[in-house]
Amino acid sequence: MSKPLAGKIAVVAGGTRGAGRAIAVSLGEAGATVYVTGRSVRSRLSDIGRRETIDETAEMIEARGGKAFPVRVDHTVESEVVALFERVKQEQGRLDILVNDIWGGESLIDWTKPFWEHSLENGLRVQERAVRTHMVTSYYGVQLMIPRKQGLIIEITDGVNYDYRGNLYYSLAKISNIHLAQAMAADLKPHGIAAVSLTPGFLRSEEMLEYFEVTEANWQEGAKKDPNFIASETPYYIGRALVALASDPDVLEKTGGSYSTWGLSEVYDFTDLDGSRPHWGRHFAEHVAKA
Repeated sequence: MSKPLAGKIAVVAGGTRGAGRAIAVSLGEAGATVYVTGRSVRSRLSDIGRRETIDETAEMIEARGGKAFPVRVDHTVESEVVALFERVKQEQGRLDILVNDIWGGESLIDWTKPFWEHSLENGLRVQERAVRTHMVTSYYGVQLMIPRKQGLIIEITDGVNYDYRGNLYYSLAKISNIHLAQAMAADLKPHGIAAVSLTPGFLRSEEMLEYFEVTEANWQEGAKKDPNFIASETPYYIGRALVALASDPDVLEKTGGSYSTWGLSEVYDFTDLDGSRPHWGRHFAEHVAKA
C-alpha cells in the first residue's frame, strides 16, 4: 500500500470514535505517526457514556501497520494540552498535521428547545468543549509548525456554510470551527502553513449505527427509519478526504477554505470503503432542502 504520509507527524485531537477515529486510522495507514488524544481510555472512560477509547484507536492503527501513541488529554485543561505538545516536541521535534475534532456535546444539546429555553449552562459548555478546545490546541500545536514554515491544520465541522443547523448552540460551535480555519489561515499563510475546515455528510458513526439498530454489514436497513440514511457515509470517507488533503503538495492553495467529503472526492478521486462515492450535498439539495 502507498504511504504518501510516511515520515509525517500528526496529532488527532478527539480521536476516540467516529470521524476522529477513522481519520487517525487513515493517517496511520498512509504512513504518518499519529498521536491520538481524547478523554476515554480503558482505565477511565469519559462522562458521555460511550465505550470507545483512544487505546482501541491506536491498536487499530498499529494493526494496519501504522505507528500510534494514545495520549489521554482533556483539551479543556490547558496544562494537559501544553504537556501533549511538549511530548510531541521532545519525541518527534516537529508537527506536520493537526486535526481538531474535539466535540463532546452529544449529551448537552436539546434539539427540541429554542435557545432561551435551552440550558444556558449546557449551551456554554458546548462552546467550551467544541470551540475553546480547538483554539487552545491550535495555539500550542502551531508553535511546532512555525519554525519549519510548513504544516496543515484541519478543523472538523458540520457543513460548509454559515446556515442555521437546528440549534443555536450547535450552530455557533460548528460555524465557529469554519471561521477558526479561515482566520487561522489568514495569519498562517505567510508562514507556509495551511488551515482548512472539513465536513462529512451524514456520518455512519458507531453512535448512528446503534441509533438505527443496524451494523455496517446491513446499514441500508436504517433507511426504513430515515430515508436520508441511504445517503450516509462511513467515517473512513472523511479519513480518506483528509489523507488526500494532507498528501497534496499544493494544499496551501486551499488554505482558508471550507471543504466536504463529497466535494473533495471529485477533486482527489477517492471513494468510501465499499467503492461508492456518497454525495450528501446533492442528496440534501434534492431531498432535504426541498422537503
